Amino acid sequence: MNNFASSLDKESKFLIFGCGFSGNFFAKTIRKLGYTALTSSRTNKRDQNSFVFNSDDEKVPDEKIFEGVTHVLSCIPPGKNGKDPLLSSLKSKLQSLSLKWIGYLSTTGVYGNTKGDWVSEFDKPNPFQKRSHTRLSCETEWIESGLPVQIFRLPGIYGPGRSTFEAIKNQKIRVILKKDQVFSRIHVADITHAIIYLLQNRDSLKFHQIINIADDKPCSQIEVIQYCYDLLGLKMPKPVIFDEVKKELSPIAQSFWMENRRVSNKLLCETLGYKLMYKNYRIGLKNCFLNS
Repeated sequence: MNNFASSLDKESKFLIFGCGFSGNFFAKTIRKLGYTALTSSRTNKRDQNSFVFNSDDEKVPDEKIFEGVTHVLSCIPPGKNGKDPLLSSLKSKLQSLSLKWIGYLSTTGVYGNTKGDWVSEFDKPNPFQKRSHTRLSCETEWIESGLPVQIFRLPGIYGPGRSTFEAIKNQKIRVILKKDQVFSRIHVADITHAIIYLLQNRDSLKFHQIINIADDKPCSQIEVIQYCYDLLGLKMPKPVIFDEVKKELSPIAQSFWMENRRVSNKLLCETLGYKLMYKNYRIGLKNCFLNS
């Protein structure tokens, strides 16, 4: 499948499904560049840039929404049935359009637990959590759809308004120490700008269907928390040992700590040439601190 879209042009029109933190950031940025971007909402917002899509209630966009669409970005997680909500509702519609590109935001959770080792797009997925199994199934659904899809696997996402600073300010922070545990991260701006870079350079870059978007420095959670407290000029609470508190944690929080991996960005940054805006958590969190 090498017959993919050429570079963006002034006629490009984006539909963005599942417009949460990442989708909203993408929409705002792509509009600033002069492209049309319409975003989905589960209910009517009376906004000319918004349209209704709610797979639970079988509410699909009006036909006019699809007129002139060239690009689609899906940020929608799997449904309760484990299927992809967008494909379940609109697969045939999407297949009937002359789309240049579809982006699907997935998760690096599909790699499972590598005990701190590096993972890349060339490693076979080995999901550990049920939600990661369903994500991998949705990736497969997209690939088998025959649509011009590109899948982006993302680690922990942060940015202004959604970072460790908010957890500290809302007093919802838990400083937990687990030996040799690391996490990968990505600033929301780098998700958007990496995708735009790839779209703008489609003619000159070899196409890769699956790409990790992660920063250069996987590290422990406690290192990040300490840095935030230092920026705030506050003293970090004494850490608690994971094994001593894990029974108190929610199932989601527990699962967060049960996987340990370093996500490689070499394909994106070395092979394809994207230059990260926020190469590590220090640069990224300083941006959050100045914009909070």
